[in-house]
Amino acid sequence: MPAIFRSEISFATWLGARTGVAFFWFSTFMMFPSPARAEIQPSALFSDNMVLQRDVAIPVWGTAVPQEEITVSFGGQTRKASAGADGRWHITLPPMPGTSDPQEMVIFGAKDQGGSGKRVIRNVLVGEVWLAGGQSNMEYAVNSALNPEEEIAAASYPAIRFFHVKTGVKSEPTTTLSGSWAVCSPLTAGDFSATGFYFARDLHQATKLPVGVIQSAESGTLAEAWMSREALESDPDFRPILERYREAVAVHPQSMEAYRNALEAGESAAATTSGPPYQPTPDPATLTTRPSGLFNAKIAPLAPFAIRGIIWWQGEYNSERGEQYKKLFPALIRDWRSLWKSNDLPFLFVQLQNLDIQPQPNAAHYDELREAQLFTLQTVPHTGMVVACDVGDANDIHPKNKQAVGARLALIARGILYGETELVYSGPIYREFTIEGKSIRIHFDQVTSALAAKDGKPLAGFEIAGDDRKFVAAQAVIEGDSVVVSCPNVINPVAVRYAWRDNPTCSLYNVADLPASPFRTDNWPVHSTGNN
Repeated sequence: MPAIFRSEISFATWLGARTGVAFFWFSTFMMFPSPARAEIQPSALFSDNMVLQRDVAIPVWGTAVPQEEITVSFGGQTRKASAGADGRWHITLPPMPGTSDPQEMVIFGAKDQGGSGKRVIRNVLVGEVWLAGGQSNMEYAVNSALNPEEEIAAASYPAIRFFHVKTGVKSEPTTTLSGSWAVCSPLTAGDFSATGFYFARDLHQATKLPVGVIQSAESGTLAEAWMSREALESDPDFRPILERYREAVAVHPQSMEAYRNALEAGESAAATTSGPPYQPTPDPATLTTRPSGLFNAKIAPLAPFAIRGIIWWQGEYNSERGEQYKKLFPALIRDWRSLWKSNDLPFLFVQLQNLDIQPQPNAAHYDELREAQLFTLQTVPHTGMVVACDVGDANDIHPKNKQAVGARLALIARGILYGETELVYSGPIYREFTIEGKSIRIHFDQVTSALAAKDGKPLAGFEIAGDDRKFVAAQAVIEGDSVVVSCPNVINPVAVRYAWRDNPTCSLYNVADLPASPFRTDNWPVHSTGNN
């Protein structure tokens, strides 16, 4: 029995001891409360200030009185459907063109079927909707990023709106959602995802369309937390992920028991300057790193809300398992596309930024995680990748220059989705190499803009190796659409690596000032090989 209910019964008992009649009526009221009136409850996504996706069918859903007929009217269109036995209803509106003119969506039930009432959703725009997901760098707010005062003061964009999905972890997929839409202004923009905001701002300015961003990101999270259980169970290579979680669940009760015993013995944290002798492990079921936990709570309830695509920044917490990420990340993309029932849903992501990581056993390796992201770009269709190894602060995992990242994401979207076919939206991407005597020639994709060295300086960050697999610094020269790499001390070269460091030197760009992705030509074992 809930504590508040117990206290109310206790009060009623005290009152009844003095007035038997009062106790009778009080207890009767508590035992037989009047039935609550069922109200129409659309998903929280359908609320004031929302943006709907243009030019596609628009799903609308929620709950009401079981079997009640529900009507949705918007933009001159009206559709009806009946709620199921569980009270859930789903209606699809026809595609509508983009417009910045605010409209109202009206949702109402049949009065003769329980009188669920009417919901009016105001200030609705139709334009482009993007889902912004990932971990802390996607969550990182405008008010913490570069030039916050200046950016926030100028953030008067009433056609840009953000829906911030609140934190949560669930053991099973949920249909309930907590959050609300906010119109972009100097009063609200500071709390928006900086990457999402700068992406939306550039996209809005280029297309003149309203832009809605659904922000569903969480700091310190693993890719597997954002994947469905079915996706993780479908591949034997992901079995270690699930086994680690099961082991953590099994160990938790013993850890708590040891902690309680320590406290009972007087060995509390305050009893020693070196810290408590026992620390309980956190409950694995509540952790945001729990496999599928964030997918269940923060992604599943978003579908099938119509969206144009996804922007994503994640990988730091998976960087000890770069080799595994080559399968894990594409599986995540397929998983989300399956949820939205769209095999070509655009998925644009940010390659890991530069960071100075202290070498240690089983440490993170950003270079290997970047390779997995490059592999995903090259093997998974309808994806785009921002190279960010030149924007970070080597001593901060959260680069403040989110403007550059947002702008590069917007460039990709504009180039591949919004008809700006002449736009250069990617830096050089490694394709293949050829050995030419004592040199190795590197060939690239995405060379619609000529190759260039940063600031006109000699290329740096290239390494070359012979059969001994020992990489040494190399000279590199641009020749047309390729780069020729060599070193006098390597007579018979077999492999080249570029920017293959956690905190690399990035020198190869194109004349559009977009950096080349780090790469390696070899397939030799790396630190994360076998890490699952």
